[in-house]
Amino acid sequence: MADIIVKIINKSGNELPAYATADAAGMDLRAHLETAVTLQSLERMLIPTGLFMELPAGYEAQIRPRSGLAIKQGLTLLNTPGTIDADYRGEIKIIMINLSNEPQTIQPGDRIAQMVIAPFVQAVIEPVTVLTETVRGTGGFGHTGKS
Repeated sequence: MADIIVKIINKSGNELPAYATADAAGMDLRAHLETAVTLQSLERMLIPTGLFMELPAGYEAQIRPRSGLAIKQGLTLLNTPGTIDADYRGEIKIIMINLSNEPQTIQPGDRIAQMVIAPFVQAVIEPVTVLTETVRGTGGFGHTGKS
């Protein structure tokens, strides 16, 4: 896949998002905080990154949790994956939640999320009165897991 240009204004003083390895899909995002913040159990908070971005048309930025934070500290993201649209120009902020039983502290500059840049398509909605029949039909949640 060809590289694309993503323009970023960095007001955080942290390093720019970057891929940790040659085949990494996500770039780490860091907390832009004056001082550490502590999330109590089940508390959620909007954490700023100090980053502002311009994506090319036809692309989105997906914001996802970091697996290490989730398993080690119980910190994850709500609205996951979050979508940043190509026409958004505000600061990237991360909706974090503490799902552990203990308070968890986020320090300035901590890696708190990862960002994946992905192409998308926009659908053309066609109103109809009947849908094509399938073997699955209306079978929903857990339908395929039953014997």
